[in-house]
Amino acid sequence: MLQSVIAEKLEKLPEPLQTEVLHYIEFLLDKYVPDESVQVEPKKRKAGLLKGKIWMSDDFDAPLEDLKDYM
Repeated sequence: MLQSVIAEKLEKLPEPLQTEVLHYIEFLLDKYVPDESVQVEPKKRKAGLLKGKIWMSDDFDAPLEDLKDYM
């Protein structure tokens, strides 16, 4: 039912607007309908990749001087 209404209204549009409708349909398909032919394998995570790049200060848990008035 809906497809026939869409086809009916599409036939009333001039060809340039029909092309715009086609582009919009392709956009919606790309955005919302997954392509089964393209299978994306999840990336393997590597443990220890950031080792040595992240550090925490020794006084991390110490109270801040700026908040001394509020404690």
